[in-house]
Amino acid sequence: MLRILLFVGTNLAIMLVLGLVLSITGIGRQSGLGGLLLISAVIGFTGSIISLLMSKTIAKWQTGATIITQPRNEAERWLLTTVARQAEQAGIGMPDVAIYQAPEMNAFATGWNRNAALVAVSTGLLSRMTRDEVEAVLGHEVSHVANGDMVTLTLIQGVLNTFVVFLSSILARIVAGFMQSREDESNGFATLVYHVVHFLAQIVFGILASVIVMWFSRRREFRADAGGAALASRRSMINALRRLGGDQYDSTLPEGTQAMGISGARRQMARLFMSHPPIGERIAALEAAA
Repeated sequence: MLRILLFVGTNLAIMLVLGLVLSITGIGRQSGLGGLLLISAVIGFTGSIISLLMSKTIAKWQTGATIITQPRNEAERWLLTTVARQAEQAGIGMPDVAIYQAPEMNAFATGWNRNAALVAVSTGLLSRMTRDEVEAVLGHEVSHVANGDMVTLTLIQGVLNTFVVFLSSILARIVAGFMQSREDESNGFATLVYHVVHFLAQIVFGILASVIVMWFSRRREFRADAGGAALASRRSMINALRRLGGDQYDSTLPEGTQAMGISGARRQMARLFMSHPPIGERIAALEAAA
């Protein structure tokens, strides 16, 4: 689940900064609706594209993942061989393969290009899963890459960001215009109201947009589970999920990278903001498909 929250958090932060610049400079207030929509699209997609291009670098930095360039032991050779075989089956370029130190069983994939991706696994996963289960987890992550989840997410997030900026600006204009009509002698007060409303509205609309992103994130997990079952075996994928469901360790992935991992955070949260479906639902989906 590391991938989605990293992506959402980075591009929303960029969007808020650019939106604040739009608000302070007054460009949003001076533009017509057509111009405002164009500006909003530039801001919305800029955040998404930058966060996509930075996703691989940030993920390696946040997790301390070490890319395997020359395998040092049989386990690392097996990892490279397995990912290479699955990548060929999935029709993608060979991803970088990395290991990061963490006690929980987890793995993630990221990257802006399906032919230049990164697949990383935790030391906890390698030490506590069987080879068949690890193979299924790797297939799950390779499937994320092959399905182009990050590119699709970029488009979805870009469109949502566009409307977040656009609607925030419209709402700020309406409120500021109302205040200015009541305070004719204080244009400065109306301008301040515009800035405050614009900023707060971006936060509120951004949260609503994240609900849609999380919905997509949950859908993509079912697809990646099916891909892992195809690249390894359905039984291995189910066993891996069951193993994940019994993990006593919570994810140690940074908050901004939680959505990329195969396993979501164990702490309870509102379903609308969950990046992963419950393990039981994922197992039921695989069993039903059988």
